[in-house]
Amino acid sequence: MIASPKCFASPARTALALALSLAGLAAQAQTKPAVIFDMGGKFDKSFNESAYRGVERWKKETGKPYLEFEISNDTQRVQAIRRMAERGASPIISVGFAQASALEQVAKEFPKTQFAIIDAEVKLPNVQSLLFKEHEGSYLVGAMAVLASKTGKVGFVGGMDIPLIRKFQCGYEQGARATNPKAEVFSNMTGTTSSAWNDPTRGGELAKAQFAKGSDVVFAAAGGTGSGVYQAAKDAGRLAIGVDSNQNHLQPGTMLTSMVKNVDVAVYNVLKGWKPGTTVLGLKDGGVEYALDQHNAKLVTPALKAKVEAIKADIIAGKIRVADYMADGVCKY
Repeated sequence: MIASPKCFASPARTALALALSLAGLAAQAQTKPAVIFDMGGKFDKSFNESAYRGVERWKKETGKPYLEFEISNDTQRVQAIRRMAERGASPIISVGFAQASALEQVAKEFPKTQFAIIDAEVKLPNVQSLLFKEHEGSYLVGAMAVLASKTGKVGFVGGMDIPLIRKFQCGYEQGARATNPKAEVFSNMTGTTSSAWNDPTRGGELAKAQFAKGSDVVFAAAGGTGSGVYQAAKDAGRLAIGVDSNQNHLQPGTMLTSMVKNVDVAVYNVLKGWKPGTTVLGLKDGGVEYALDQHNAKLVTPALKAKVEAIKADIIAGKIRVADYMADGVCKY
C-alpha cells in the first residue's frame, strides 16, 4: 500500500520544524533577567544597593548572568526598559516607584515579557508589584529614637517630597509620639526633584538645623543624601538612624539602628519565581525590620531592645495599628 503524502512530513517541512525548534531553544538559552537601578545607582549604600545584593545573591547561587542599567536622569526610564525587552530579557525588574509609568508603558508593548517593580503597583497581567509596609518599620525606629533620646526631641530628614517618603515620616512620628506623648519631632524634606536622593551636603545642613533645635536622634529616609545626615550626626555627637539597607557600619557608634527594607529579598524572590500580582511585605513577613549588629551593640541596651521588641510584637499582633499615609494622603493617628 502506498502511503498518503499526509502521513509523512516532507524533508523540507521537517528541516523547517527542526530549525524553528532549535531557534526556540537558543532563544530560551539566551533569556536573561534584567535589573534597572534608579537614581543614585547600585552602590548608593541604600535602596538600590539592597536590590543589587539580591540579584547578586541569585547570580552566585545559580551561576547565571543578568543584564543591568543604572538610570542617571529622568528621561532614560522608558528607553532603558524597552531596550531590555527588545533584547529578550525576562523578568525585567524596575527598582523604584519612579519607574512605574515607564514600566507600565513598555509592559503593554511586550505582553509576553515578565516585568516586576519595587515600591509601586502596576496592575497588568505580566507585572509583579512589590510593596512594603514602611510605616511599620518607621514606627518601630521612631519609638526607638525617643527611647534613646535624652532631650525628647528627634528629627527626620526625607529625600524627595513624595507620598512614599511622607509614609516613612508619618510612621516615625507615630512611633515617637505614642512612646513619649511629650516628644517633639522635627521634619524636613531635601527637595522636590530626583536630585534630592543624592545631596549629602543638603542632608547635613538639614540635620544640623534640627540639632540646633535640640534634636539628638535623626532618621534619614533619603537615599544617598543620608550619608550627609550621618556625618553631621557624628560630628555633633548625636545619633542617626539609617534606612533601606543596614547602614550601621557607615558610622559605627553614631548609628542607633537602621530601618531595613528587605528589597534584596524581594528581588531575589522574583528571580527565583516570578508571579504576577501585588505582594505587600511588613514586619510580620520580614519585609521591614530594625538592624542589630556589632556596630550598634553598645547603643542598644538589653532594656531598650526589650521595649522595642515588645512594640514590634504588638504591631505584628495587630494591637498597635500604624496609620499608612499613602492610604488617604494624610497622617492620621
